[in-house]
Amino acid sequence: MTDKKLSNSPSRREALGYLGLALVGCGTDAMGGGLGGAGAGGVGAGGSGTGGAGAGGSLGLGTGGSGPSAGSGGVAGGSGGQPGGAPGVGGDEAGGAAGEATGGSAGAAAGSGGSGGASALSCVVRPEQTEGPYFLDERLNRSDIRSDPANGNQVKPGAALKITLGVYRVDGQACAPIAGALVDIWQCDADGIYSDVLDINGQFDTRGKKFLRGYQLTGADGSADFVTIYPGWYPGRTVHLHFKVRTNPGTASGHVFTSQLYFTDATSDDVFKKSPYSARAARTTKNAQDGIFLVGGDQLILAISPDGTGYTSRFDLGLNLA
Repeated sequence: MTDKKLSNSPSRREALGYLGLALVGCGTDAMGGGLGGAGAGGVGAGGSGTGGAGAGGSLGLGTGGSGPSAGSGGVAGGSGGQPGGAPGVGGDEAGGAAGEATGGSAGAAAGSGGSGGASALSCVVRPEQTEGPYFLDERLNRSDIRSDPANGNQVKPGAALKITLGVYRVDGQACAPIAGALVDIWQCDADGIYSDVLDINGQFDTRGKKFLRGYQLTGADGSADFVTIYPGWYPGRTVHLHFKVRTNPGTASGHVFTSQLYFTDATSDDVFKKSPYSARAARTTKNAQDGIFLVGGDQLILAISPDGTGYTSRFDLGLNLA
């Protein structure tokens, strides 16, 4: 077996060469700008649509024109947006050029009602972020990634977290669902440990284990569902999980987008008061101290809701494939 030697030190666990690529995310009203109101009687002026926040800047307002049917009325982009993307501050290896996710009209589109599919969504710019050192193309096709098939399918302890990731293609002023996209997610456990890696500092050796990794193909509605746990933390990083989207997987024409998802500090503080997280010392890095989060992470925060003893969330993404 080939050793997968990866560093767990704060200065080496994440390479911070920020990319200046942008993702157009189809966020619900809770995660981005809302759609304009429906035209009165189906033939009226659309309401104004608010552009979502760019990385480090904000988009302007775009006023919808008149629409032939109720629900139409967002226009492409918002005018007057400010360029976003302050340079990241990522510790010893934070060199790399800081990418900018551009606000305003670049890469942004307003959702359009009356077209079906993702008609109730609006589109906001989201940044691509570093893959980090722990992605392994394991091709574990499973929705519930909490268990370790190499250890009798023992489930990793932690607060259950259900995530639905919606993947859409920006098509004019609408977001059309992408079926058959391969969506990977991977993350650390409650103790801050990733599976199937050998830490170069000798802090852990999890080679052969497969917990908290998996992929799903999006269905006809563009959605992929996962069950995982609320992630733990490790020095140098705030609480996060990783995802990668590959359209047309296995072909040269496919599009690859990689980024990370985050949580509010208040939510993490609340979760970490409970077992098994409470057995550890207080975390050392929050959102404002994480150099990767500072480059657009505020656009990648999961809005989670209580669900029994765990949490549930939906995060919609629109890929600009033009």
